[in-house]
Amino acid sequence: MAYTDDAVKAKLSSLNETQESIVSVAQWIMFHRRHADRTCAIWLERMRETTVNKRLTLIYLANEVVQQSKARKKDDFLVAFSPVIAEASATAYKGATNDVQEKIRRTVEVWNQRRIFDKPIQEAVEGRIMELDKSRSGKKTGLLGGSLFSGGGSNAPAPAELQPLIPLQTAISKANATSSPALSTANTEYDKLTDADKPTPSPPVYAARLSALLKTLSSAETAVAESIKTRQDLINGLEDLVATNRASLEKEQSQLTTTTERREFIEKKKREVEDAIMSGKSATETPSPATDGTPHANGRTTSSAEPERPQVEALTPPPTESLTPIHSPKFTANQNPLTNTNILNGDINQPLQHPPTGPTPQPTTSTPVYLDNLPPPQSTPSDPRYGASSSSDARYSASSPTKKRKLDAEFEGFGAGEDAMAGLDDDVAELLRAESGGVV
Repeated sequence: MAYTDDAVKAKLSSLNETQESIVSVAQWIMFHRRHADRTCAIWLERMRETTVNKRLTLIYLANEVVQQSKARKKDDFLVAFSPVIAEASATAYKGATNDVQEKIRRTVEVWNQRRIFDKPIQEAVEGRIMELDKSRSGKKTGLLGGSLFSGGGSNAPAPAELQPLIPLQTAISKANATSSPALSTANTEYDKLTDADKPTPSPPVYAARLSALLKTLSSAETAVAESIKTRQDLINGLEDLVATNRASLEKEQSQLTTTTERREFIEKKKREVEDAIMSGKSATETPSPATDGTPHANGRTTSSAEPERPQVEALTPPPTESLTPIHSPKFTANQNPLTNTNILNGDINQPLQHPPTGPTPQPTTSTPVYLDNLPPPQSTPSDPRYGASSSSDARYSASSPTKKRKLDAEFEGFGAGEDAMAGLDDDVAELLRAESGGVV
């Protein structure tokens, strides 16, 4: 059967819901794929004119044609159906029963999963169907309580920055769905009417065709102008979004630079502290960052190297035992430490205890030594620097008159005619006279 508009309409009228009928008509349509635009236009007209129950069959026919074309990598009908599929799907969905609507939704979901149409066309189809669902009193939900066109079951809303762009994109999809078929029809009618190979019809018929073509071109022009206006609005919104993101990008780049510098500084500081710990110093002894003589906030300056601390001598005095020999004799207040005699009582016969000498202070028994056994002391000449002779000399002279006479002979004229007690206090002179027995 040759391809004509009537042949296409006859094929569509004989279509039923059986698989054999759908596959047979689809094969015939695909055979005449060079007339894809005209076939899709007639298919859309049939969708608008037929009953509600017949529209589901036309959706199944379009589904068979586009899937076979996709599998065979023939894009003729994919391109031809793209401008009209959104409007046709909405027409078939509107007013249908819940069962028919569920089948249409399932078909649209298959198109989405298999990427039959481009993303804008697919979004336009889903948008038209969801708008019809919202306009109904009882909103229809998809499978498992979610939207059938949620893109993988996620119902998360779009970001706030993209919310103003969603209506614009939806409007563009609607404008494309309207302008594309109108423009395709206008181009087809224009080619037929201006074809030089075809004979020119009679003037009345020719005038009527020109008038119809003028209306078609005007409709296509209006649809395209509306699509351009909507797309320009979308571009302006996208430019604003790009400008906002560009400003945010510059700010984030500056923040990244600052953060990187701070991280590198902290890493350097961490290495310095770790090196100080490894070298045996504490974190508080590590040199401060300003070590080149720069002033601190408190006005002090730091040098490049800290001087060594001086050695401090302990303040605790040595024990008394280290200065006093062991077993030293203890004397009372009235006892002469040299002669071990009681000065007040005149006791000269008490033994004198000598402290032990030697490297090892061991306790020893001292032999008493009396003054009578000691060698006589050597006398010293009278010297004004020394004053009178000591009491020990007087005592010695009293106990040994012979020695005294010998000394007088050796030092003749020494102290002759002079009082030995001259220049002394009366108490001291009296004490010396008592000890010497009145000799002096």
